[in-house]
Amino acid sequence: MAALVLFCAALLAASALHKATARERLAAATAKLVGAKLAGTGALGGQLLLIVAGTVELVAAACLLIAPLRITGALIAAGLWAVYALALARHRGETLDCGCDLAARAKPVTWALVLRSVGLALLAGGTALLPEAPLTLDAPFAAAGLLALYLGASELLAIPAPHWKAA
Repeated sequence: MAALVLFCAALLAASALHKATARERLAAATAKLVGAKLAGTGALGGQLLLIVAGTVELVAAACLLIAPLRITGALIAAGLWAVYALALARHRGETLDCGCDLAARAKPVTWALVLRSVGLALLAGGTALLPEAPLTLDAPFAAAGLLALYLGASELLAIPAPHWKAA
């Protein structure tokens, strides 16, 4: 089960890095997701919330990697992904760049995007319940495989109108 913990930590760290490298785009996306009233002064409030979210992601990732803090990190990650799910659910049906992927693209906010965040919250919460597992040689490779599958699924969700998706 160490692979699940490593996957969550890697995804959180990658998300924080993404927020640092694409901060202008993601600050605007954050301001749109939380709304102007909650963000304070629009883009400036979006930047502040973006910094807070990235910091929380890094703290959760670090806690997941430190054995005595693993449960704390899992709970922080679950809470953060639940907040993301709520923010996305508020905008379901709209088309916007939510900042959920590495590519800058506006896409419809569907139940699939909301459920992806819910699934990550449940996965993180579930890692808090798992017994301590030793880090074996295969765990980083399994975590990398899970991350690749996650990113691939993210790309599939971004397809605007594939024949296999209901209209």
